[in-house]
Amino acid sequence: MTFKSARKKKITKAERLKQLQEEEERRQKEEEEARVKHEKEEMERLERQRIEREKWHQLEAKDLERRNEELEELYLLEECFPEAEKLKRDTRLLSQWNHYIQCDGSPDPSVSPEINTFISLWKEETNETLEEVIAKSKLVLNLIEKLRLLLLQTPSYDLEDKTIIQYRGSILELQELLHLKFNVATERLLRQASTLADLDSGNMEKVIQDENVTLYVWANLKKNPRYRSVRFSETQIRFEIPRILATSGIAIRLLHTHYDHATPLRPVSASLQGHTATVTHFVKDEVQKGEAEISKELQEEYKQQECESVSVCEEETKVEEQGDIEVQMILKEGLQKYIYPPESTEDFETENAFPPIEVTLEVQENVIFFEDPMVARWDAEGKHWQTDGISNVLYQSEERLITFSLETFGPVTLIQDTHINMPFQSWELRPLDVNKVLLTVTTVFTEIQIQIKENLCMLASVKVDNKKHSSTLEGRWMTPISFILALKETGLNIFPTGHSHFYVVINHKEPLVEIKAYRQLALLSSAFAFGWSKWNVECSSKKVIVKLREHLTEEEPVQDPNWTLLMFSGDRAQRLKINENSETFSEALKEETEFHSTLYHLVKDFASKEAMEKIRSSKCQFIDSVCYMLLSTRLLSYS
Repeated sequence: MTFKSARKKKITKAERLKQLQEEEERRQKEEEEARVKHEKEEMERLERQRIEREKWHQLEAKDLERRNEELEELYLLEECFPEAEKLKRDTRLLSQWNHYIQCDGSPDPSVSPEINTFISLWKEETNETLEEVIAKSKLVLNLIEKLRLLLLQTPSYDLEDKTIIQYRGSILELQELLHLKFNVATERLLRQASTLADLDSGNMEKVIQDENVTLYVWANLKKNPRYRSVRFSETQIRFEIPRILATSGIAIRLLHTHYDHATPLRPVSASLQGHTATVTHFVKDEVQKGEAEISKELQEEYKQQECESVSVCEEETKVEEQGDIEVQMILKEGLQKYIYPPESTEDFETENAFPPIEVTLEVQENVIFFEDPMVARWDAEGKHWQTDGISNVLYQSEERLITFSLETFGPVTLIQDTHINMPFQSWELRPLDVNKVLLTVTTVFTEIQIQIKENLCMLASVKVDNKKHSSTLEGRWMTPISFILALKETGLNIFPTGHSHFYVVINHKEPLVEIKAYRQLALLSSAFAFGWSKWNVECSSKKVIVKLREHLTEEEPVQDPNWTLLMFSGDRAQRLKINENSETFSEALKEETEFHSTLYHLVKDFASKEAMEKIRSSKCQFIDSVCYMLLSTRLLSYS
């Protein structure tokens, strides 16, 4: 078989040069096309930027052109705040008049001669029983609360220094006299101890319960060394006493109060919450002047707060429960307070003759602890609560019992971190009706829902670990300040103080921007729902971002509502192009929208006629109360 070898045709030099030339021409052509394309794209980009800048400048010019007009209209709308203050002042005066015409025998605590006469007359009553003192304590605690609220609710311009001194002096005198009356009545009871002795144990015990006070008294009449476990009948209150007390003629008194009269009164100072009535004239040349006045006011307030002498213990912890445990020695010549352990123990044989006393107490049902509470004792010399001298603390949350060992007797309390629910995870403000909204604040441990209507607030519901928690505050309408105090006393503290930023990592916002935002959100709250936005953390401290949607009916909100994002800097409001689910943050303006000087005029662009009518028909007291709660929670900085 024959094979014919095939040879590959050899490319000539001329052909090779021609190929290279064609490739070079093709490359140059592609580069030229790419260059032309790039230049075209760059020109288009620059043109878009030019158009955007031009449009931006046009929008800014338009915003500036109508700025004074919009601010003048906002000023008229914000007249509701001084109007609300006037109504509050009228209410205070009416309250005094109503008390005068009631003639029920109780004093007006704001009138110095009346409260001084009441105190003097009560001092003269020396033969009261414990039952009578506890009954009288209702009135006394009510008078203290009235004075406390007067100090908190009355604007600083209506409170003279001498009036503050008078109110604080009356509070202290009433607290001291109430405690003295309990001591005197306890001694009177113990003088009759032998006639009240229990037939089985031979010792005396007495329990008197009231809505504000529960009193437990036990007298060791038999001095039986084997009787060292003291438990009050039909309660879980228990003491394990050492042999030295079991063989002594002593009495133990536990005064379990629902109030705190040990912690000193703090100085009365203006707070951020008190700025709701600030009237700022946002017209023409007064704009800058008004802003400067508020800024200076806030700076002075912060300076004052930082200078206050407040112990770290007080600021980091919140007193939730209080009990005063005392031991008195029954002697022939009378009763005297028993110091345990005594200052000198040289006369006693064993080194451990005075071991710590084991105490078991019941925890109030209406107080919520999100973690195991700490036990603290009152340091009379340092005037603060401290945790030394207390050991072996065991908290049984299901049974609501706490057991601990106490080295010495005196006032003790249960405390928890004041800022345990800060910062917040989210929040929402939703209309329920005209002049009625629902504020929901969600924290790591709880979800709190608060209804606000006219000049009142109410706890609507509380969830702890996603489970409904019943509270004695639910369904009770109170003024905002009374409501905040009541909520704090049950352990539901969502109200930052001037020092809270030292203990909580916050999303700091400029105070002036915050105040303006809260005021304008309150103005719109009858017709619009507002909520927390994750982008509020991304923008600068001079801007705030919230999500918004029109909400005109009372039905429950849908799962995934169509929210609009608003950004506000205090003097400019805009809708954002991004939404809550966008991947990256951008301050780009939403297409076909404009800048405005206020949130009110921004929403006016897309709000329904019905929504604007609801906003304009809102009552001033309602707007003021919503603003007060927003300022008190500071949701834009603490979420």
